[in-house]
Amino acid sequence: VVKELVDDLLQVLRFRLSNTFLPVPQKAIGVGSSFEGWSPYKVDSVIYSLLVPLKAPTGHKFCLQPLRGGRCQIPAMDTCILVELKCSCGGQNSLCFLHSTKNQLRRIKKAPKVLDILCTSSYLDVKKVAEWFQDLVRKAWVVLPQSRCYKMKVLPYSQTSCLLQLNNYSGRSLVLEILFGVQHGDSDIFLSSPSAENSPGTVWTMNYFVAEKKFFSHMAKEVPQGSFHLKCLHLCTSILGGTDISPYILKTVVMHLLNTTPVSGWCRRDFIMRLADIMSYLHCCLEQKKLNFFFFGNAQMPDEIILPPDFQTCEPHNLLEHLVQDQAAHTKALRQFEEIQDR
Repeated sequence: VVKELVDDLLQVLRFRLSNTFLPVPQKAIGVGSSFEGWSPYKVDSVIYSLLVPLKAPTGHKFCLQPLRGGRCQIPAMDTCILVELKCSCGGQNSLCFLHSTKNQLRRIKKAPKVLDILCTSSYLDVKKVAEWFQDLVRKAWVVLPQSRCYKMKVLPYSQTSCLLQLNNYSGRSLVLEILFGVQHGDSDIFLSSPSAENSPGTVWTMNYFVAEKKFFSHMAKEVPQGSFHLKCLHLCTSILGGTDISPYILKTVVMHLLNTTPVSGWCRRDFIMRLADIMSYLHCCLEQKKLNFFFFGNAQMPDEIILPPDFQTCEPHNLLEHLVQDQAAHTKALRQFEEIQDR
């Protein structure tokens, strides 16, 4: 329901933006645990997250500019997106910002442009993008068939994404979060809305939602019973409540195990053994204060997951680095692991 609704909405937006100099939203990609087939949350508390890639408008290009020089060293690398002009002669839209006649320039000057509306000092501003997109959604919603079934409200809780609440006449409620992304080259890595609302609007954060989803989809084809590993992950994350161990830590543990153990072992008859493996791996990581981020320097990555070339040479990033720096936090994590194991 969510995916179909958002696809229909974006189709309307693409039509309305097709002859403008504003970014064009591409087909939405469902991301996060709800679209990977597992979720640590109850059904009535799930927020359905969708990533909407933005394509640079005619006559423009998006250039990624990392805030830290040199090789990428952390998975949440902050980046700015510079919007530059490029030649568009001979394209579908014959107007070109760099090579235009006087009459064409007059038309260009009158049209709303990405640099004027969605940028701060020539850098794409995610907060301006969010405000612009929210306004587009409000105007487009009335023409959708779903508007007769659902009452839609744009929630005001995010400055960097578009939160939608949908209520139907039977009382069912859905909450959608539309994130905006700019693709890193031709890879499955995107620059997306930052997690911290107080970040500057021109700062975008590298995310791995699409690569993670593709990994779980790949494994579902490889293991004997397609969703069994997701049941293990769901069960393990469901007992984390009240601890500082995040579902993402457990998810990373399971991804490493899926990538390094025989796929034949991920079936119902080996259920207890796989749970024991997950707990053992997590305990070892906590004791050693080390859990490597999955997508850096991983030589066993499935071929269908496309990563930037420099990811293979990136230094390993330790997701448990905070335990190295804080002995009290390390002691607490080990104590909480014992509580989880008892559960």
